[in-house]
Amino acid sequence: MELGDYFKVFGWNWFRIQFTENPGMAFGMELGGSYGKLFLSVFRLCAIGVLGVVLYNLIQKKESYGLLCSMALIFTGALGNMVDAAFYGLFFTSSGSFHVPDMAIFDPNNGYAGFLYGHVVDMLYFPMINSTWPQWMPWVGGQPFQFFQPIFNIADVAISVGVVSLLLFHRSFFDKKTEPKETTETTAEKPIEDNLTA
Repeated sequence: MELGDYFKVFGWNWFRIQFTENPGMAFGMELGGSYGKLFLSVFRLCAIGVLGVVLYNLIQKKESYGLLCSMALIFTGALGNMVDAAFYGLFFTSSGSFHVPDMAIFDPNNGYAGFLYGHVVDMLYFPMINSTWPQWMPWVGGQPFQFFQPIFNIADVAISVGVVSLLLFHRSFFDKKTEPKETTETTAEKPIEDNLTA
Protein backbone atom coordinates (compact mmCIF):
# COMPACT_ATOMS: atom_id res chain seq x y z
CA MET A 1 0.00 0.00 0.00
CA GLU A 2 1.12 3.54 -0.66
CA LEU A 3 0.92 6.11 2.08
CA GLY A 4 -2.72 7.19 2.33
CA ASP A 5 -4.11 4.13 0.51
CA TYR A 6 -7.09 2.45 2.12
CA PHE A 7 -9.73 -0.23 1.67
CA LYS A 8 -13.15 -0.52 3.23
CA VAL A 9 -13.77 -3.28 5.76
CA PHE A 10 -16.82 -5.35 4.71
CA GLY A 11 -17.62 -2.55 2.26
CA TRP A 12 -18.46 -0.18 5.11
CA ASN A 13 -17.56 3.45 4.43
CA TRP A 14 -17.13 4.18 8.16
CA PHE A 15 -14.52 1.46 8.84
CA ARG A 16 -11.33 1.53 6.80
CA ILE A 17 -7.83 0.13 6.89
CA GLN A 18 -5.74 3.11 5.82
CA PHE A 19 -1.95 3.13 5.71
CA THR A 20 -0.39 6.07 7.49
CA GLU A 21 2.83 6.65 9.42
CA ASN A 22 2.94 8.51 12.69
CA PRO A 23 6.35 10.13 13.26
CA GLY A 24 5.59 11.20 16.81
CA MET A 25 3.22 10.54 19.67
CA ALA A 26 -0.52 10.01 19.86
CA PHE A 27 -2.58 11.96 17.30
CA GLY A 28 0.58 12.85 15.36
CA MET A 29 2.07 15.24 17.93
CA GLU A 30 5.82 15.59 17.47
CA LEU A 31 8.92 16.86 19.24
CA GLY A 32 10.93 18.79 16.65
CA GLY A 33 14.06 17.51 14.95
CA SER A 34 16.15 14.39 15.34
CA TYR A 35 16.92 15.16 18.98
CA GLY A 36 13.22 15.43 19.71
CA LYS A 37 12.65 12.02 18.12
CA LEU A 38 15.54 10.52 20.09
CA PHE A 39 14.24 12.05 23.34
CA LEU A 40 10.77 10.61 22.64
CA SER A 41 12.19 7.14 21.97
CA VAL A 42 14.36 7.18 25.12
CA PHE A 43 11.38 8.42 27.15
CA ARG A 44 9.27 5.56 25.75
CA LEU A 45 11.96 3.04 26.70
CA CYS A 46 12.13 4.41 30.26
CA ALA A 47 8.33 4.39 30.56
CA ILE A 48 8.18 0.78 29.35
CA GLY A 49 10.84 -0.16 31.92
CA VAL A 50 8.87 1.48 34.73
CA LEU A 51 5.62 -0.14 33.56
CA GLY A 52 7.36 -3.52 33.46
CA VAL A 53 8.61 -3.15 37.05
CA VAL A 54 5.17 -1.99 38.26
CA LEU A 55 3.47 -4.92 36.50
CA TYR A 56 5.98 -7.40 37.98
CA ASN A 57 5.40 -6.03 41.49
CA LEU A 58 1.63 -6.22 41.06
CA ILE A 59 1.94 -9.84 39.99
CA GLN A 60 4.10 -10.61 43.03
CA LYS A 61 1.50 -9.00 45.29
CA LYS A 62 -1.20 -11.14 43.63
CA GLU A 63 -3.33 -8.11 42.79
CA SER A 64 -6.75 -8.50 41.18
CA TYR A 65 -6.98 -10.00 37.71
CA GLY A 66 -8.67 -6.85 36.38
CA LEU A 67 -5.85 -4.58 37.57
CA LEU A 68 -3.22 -6.92 36.12
CA CYS A 69 -5.03 -7.00 32.76
CA SER A 70 -5.27 -3.20 32.67
CA MET A 71 -1.56 -2.76 33.38
CA ALA A 72 -0.64 -5.53 30.93
CA LEU A 73 -2.64 -3.80 28.17
CA ILE A 74 -0.83 -0.51 28.79
CA PHE A 75 2.56 -2.24 28.96
CA THR A 76 2.12 -4.32 25.79
CA GLY A 77 0.61 -1.40 23.86
CA ALA A 78 3.56 0.82 24.73
CA LEU A 79 5.97 -1.99 23.90
CA GLY A 80 4.29 -2.61 20.54
CA ASN A 81 4.57 1.05 19.51
CA MET A 82 8.18 1.14 20.71
CA VAL A 83 9.12 -1.92 18.65
CA ASP A 84 7.52 -0.29 15.61
CA ALA A 85 9.39 2.98 16.14
CA ALA A 86 12.68 1.18 16.82
CA PHE A 87 12.74 -1.29 13.93
CA TYR A 88 10.29 -0.22 11.20
CA GLY A 89 12.70 2.38 9.82
CA LEU A 90 15.54 -0.16 9.77
CA PHE A 91 13.74 -2.75 7.66
CA PHE A 92 11.46 -0.76 5.34
CA THR A 93 12.15 1.79 2.64
CA SER A 94 10.50 5.17 2.92
CA SER A 95 6.88 5.35 1.88
CA GLY A 96 7.42 8.92 0.78
CA SER A 97 4.84 11.50 1.74
CA PHE A 98 1.26 12.34 0.90
CA HIS A 99 2.60 14.56 -1.89
CA VAL A 100 4.90 11.93 -3.43
CA PRO A 101 3.56 8.56 -2.28
CA ASP A 102 5.54 5.39 -2.79
CA MET A 103 5.35 1.79 -1.66
CA ALA A 104 6.96 0.90 1.67
CA ILE A 105 9.06 -2.15 0.77
CA PHE A 106 10.79 -4.61 3.13
CA ASP A 107 14.51 -4.04 2.52
CA PRO A 108 16.79 -4.48 5.57
CA ASN A 109 19.74 -2.97 3.67
CA ASN A 110 18.01 0.27 2.71
CA GLY A 111 15.85 1.31 5.63
CA TYR A 112 14.73 4.90 5.74
CA ALA A 113 15.74 5.58 9.38
CA GLY A 114 18.15 4.42 12.05
CA PHE A 115 17.41 2.53 15.25
CA LEU A 116 14.82 4.41 17.40
CA TYR A 117 14.13 6.92 14.61
CA GLY A 118 11.39 5.11 12.70
CA HIS A 119 7.70 5.91 12.46
CA VAL A 120 4.79 4.00 13.97
CA VAL A 121 2.37 2.51 11.46
CA ASP A 122 -1.29 3.36 12.04
CA MET A 123 -4.12 1.78 10.08
CA LEU A 124 -7.51 1.78 11.86
CA TYR A 125 -9.76 4.59 10.63
CA PHE A 126 -13.40 5.18 11.58
CA PRO A 127 -14.78 8.21 9.68
CA MET A 128 -18.31 7.61 10.98
CA ILE A 129 -19.69 11.08 10.29
CA ASN A 130 -18.72 13.31 7.37
CA SER A 131 -20.65 16.55 7.52
CA THR A 132 -20.39 20.32 7.73
CA TRP A 133 -20.68 22.54 10.77
CA PRO A 134 -23.89 24.63 10.73
CA GLN A 135 -23.42 28.18 9.44
CA TRP A 136 -24.58 29.68 12.74
CA MET A 137 -21.66 28.08 14.68
CA PRO A 138 -19.03 30.71 15.54
CA TRP A 139 -15.52 30.21 14.11
CA VAL A 140 -16.29 26.81 12.51
CA GLY A 141 -19.58 27.48 10.69
CA GLY A 142 -19.57 26.04 7.19
CA GLN A 143 -16.32 24.12 7.68
CA PRO A 144 -16.08 20.34 7.20
CA PHE A 145 -16.68 18.16 10.27
CA GLN A 146 -15.58 14.56 10.63
CA PHE A 147 -16.03 12.11 13.47
CA PHE A 148 -13.90 10.05 14.22
CA GLN A 149 -10.81 11.56 12.56
CA PRO A 150 -7.69 10.02 14.23
CA ILE A 151 -6.07 7.00 12.62
CA PHE A 152 -4.61 4.57 15.15
CA ASN A 153 -3.36 1.00 15.62
CA ILE A 154 -3.98 -2.02 17.86
CA ALA A 155 -1.30 -0.90 20.35
CA ASP A 156 -3.10 2.44 20.77
CA VAL A 157 -6.33 0.54 21.45
CA ALA A 158 -4.59 -1.58 24.11
CA ILE A 159 -3.19 1.51 25.86
CA SER A 160 -6.52 3.36 25.73
CA VAL A 161 -8.54 0.40 27.05
CA GLY A 162 -6.00 -0.19 29.82
CA VAL A 163 -5.98 3.45 30.95
CA VAL A 164 -9.79 3.78 30.84
CA SER A 165 -10.14 0.53 32.78
CA LEU A 166 -7.70 1.78 35.42
CA LEU A 167 -9.57 5.07 35.80
CA LEU A 168 -13.03 3.51 35.94
CA PHE A 169 -12.50 0.31 37.90
CA HIS A 170 -9.16 0.53 39.69
CA ARG A 171 -8.88 4.05 41.03
CA SER A 172 -7.53 2.67 44.30
CA PHE A 173 -4.29 1.96 42.38
CA PHE A 174 -3.64 5.72 42.33
CA ASP A 175 -4.58 6.21 45.99
CA LYS A 176 -1.40 7.01 47.87
CA LYS A 177 -2.99 6.90 51.29
CA THR A 178 -1.59 4.24 53.54
CA GLU A 179 -4.13 2.20 55.34
CA PRO A 180 -3.57 1.77 59.07
CA LYS A 181 -1.73 -1.43 59.79
CA GLU A 182 -3.69 -4.11 61.51
CA THR A 183 -2.41 -4.76 64.99
CA THR A 184 -1.62 -8.38 65.62
CA GLU A 185 -0.44 -8.04 69.15
CA THR A 186 -2.13 -10.39 71.57
CA THR A 187 -2.35 -9.78 75.23
CA ALA A 188 -0.65 -12.43 77.22
CA GLU A 189 -3.10 -14.49 79.09
CA LYS A 190 -2.69 -14.47 82.79
CA PRO A 191 -1.68 -17.80 84.10
CA ILE A 192 -4.43 -19.64 85.86
CA GLU A 193 -3.43 -20.29 89.42
CA ASP A 194 -3.97 -23.75 90.59
CA ASN A 195 -6.04 -24.05 93.72
CA LEU A 196 -3.93 -25.91 96.17
CA THR A 197 -5.64 -27.74 98.87
CA ALA A 198 -3.92 -28.22 102.15
